[in-house]
Amino acid sequence: MAKTRASVDQFAFTFEAPQPATLPAALAGVDARVARTVAEVLKHDDRDRTVIAAEMTVLLSEEVSKGMLDAYASPARDGHNISFARMLALIAVTNRFDLLDRELRAIGAAVLVGDEIYTAEIGHIDSEISKLQQRRKDLSRLHPTITRNRRK
Repeated sequence: MAKTRASVDQFAFTFEAPQPATLPAALAGVDARVARTVAEVLKHDDRDRTVIAAEMTVLLSEEVSKGMLDAYASPARDGHNISFARMLALIAVTNRFDLLDRELRAIGAAVLVGDEIYTAEIGHIDSEISKLQQRRKDLSRLHPTITRNRRK
């Protein structure tokens, strides 16, 4: 049965601010959760794992094998957790930023991909403009127009 590659050109982005992990045991079991995420990435990519491993090897300039990917994707093999560098390489070669976003939200962060940063900057600029306009209104109410050296 052929795998189908998930459409991830644009992933659903929520504008709800993620909450940081601060409660006791908030990140308990994260290794198994990351392993399930690795499994999900691999399951929904139509390429063979050897191809994905080869692309990761090129990005990292260090050997990544199909066997390593298999181990990383198994929550039961807790002695074979994927490193952060390799997780980033896996996300990069599969374009599964949606899954990276999901995992980062657990610690209070979110992902913007590529040009999406400009959209966020527009929001920031709009917010600053709004604050400045409010400040201008406040000052206008406090201080009328300056009228110096008026001749009568």
